[in-house]
Amino acid sequence: MGQNIFKKLEVGLGLIFLITVIGTFGYMIIEGWSLLDSFYMTVITISTTGFKEIKPLSAPGMVLTVGLIITGVIAIAYTGGRGVQLLVESQILRRRRMTKKLDEQSEHYIICGFGRMGKQIAEHLEENEMSFVVIENEPNNVIKLNELGYLYVNGDATDDDALIKAGVTKAKGLVAVLSTDAENVFTTLSARELNRKLFIVARAIDEGTEGKLKKAGADRVVKPYELGGNRMVQLLVRPGVTDFIEGIARKKEVDISLEQIVVSPKSKLVGISLAESPIRSELNIIIIAIDKAGEKFVYNPQSSAVIESEDKLIAIGQVESLNKLNKLCYVE
Repeated sequence: MGQNIFKKLEVGLGLIFLITVIGTFGYMIIEGWSLLDSFYMTVITISTTGFKEIKPLSAPGMVLTVGLIITGVIAIAYTGGRGVQLLVESQILRRRRMTKKLDEQSEHYIICGFGRMGKQIAEHLEENEMSFVVIENEPNNVIKLNELGYLYVNGDATDDDALIKAGVTKAKGLVAVLSTDAENVFTTLSARELNRKLFIVARAIDEGTEGKLKKAGADRVVKPYELGGNRMVQLLVRPGVTDFIEGIARKKEVDISLEQIVVSPKSKLVGISLAESPIRSELNIIIIAIDKAGEKFVYNPQSSAVIESEDKLIAIGQVESLNKLNKLCYVE
């Protein structure tokens, strides 16, 4: 359908060009005008701008002018209509592609709100090649999302329909960084009802909102001012450690990463010890902690520690090695 419109648009532009050529040479032959005068008269005639003729017209010249007005208006209207049709259909096609991509999303992350913090989260996920969908309805932010080419849903994150369009039932995690605490609480509550297994991180602006967010279903609550204060203290007291950890988090300057990897029930690693696994001996990965199915953290586990189903391995190592470990752990 798009190619057909392009052909019609080409026909329309061709007609306008042909009418312009005929009009220009017509005035040159009939009225004896110069090329520039003839071209100018043709343009103001077919565009119906209403300027007065540059010189008096003879009877044949008047007939030519009437013919140019009629054919010019028809050609311009036809071409303009095809141009509008092309724009409308391109927007429809873009929406269809967006909808298709949204339907294909699985094990992705959802960012609710594309303000300053939402944008930083999106940039970090993009740098780490993690799929994500943004939910935003503020016009200026939607324009930015289009410019950046991010996958997004134009809607209210507190609305179930917007969350469903973003694939909340198939998502791995959601972060609520909307402009008000009320919106973050409501979004968290809605997302938790739609997906009980979803990992939710929400931002609390006011001190008293943390408890409400946790009751609504947030797994973690972030208080930006508190985090900012802690980070400044760490930079002041132990800047080297802070720079190293931030470098790992951003995967810049250092060729290693810190990851959390979940051990699925069908993984070959289930039931064997860290020493028996290829984690250290072959992949050269260090397990700094194990989250035992959310019950307790085992820090600096012994080599004799047995890997169990649903364990979350907090691992540090090269990105390529961590990807291999993830494949060993995640088996459907």
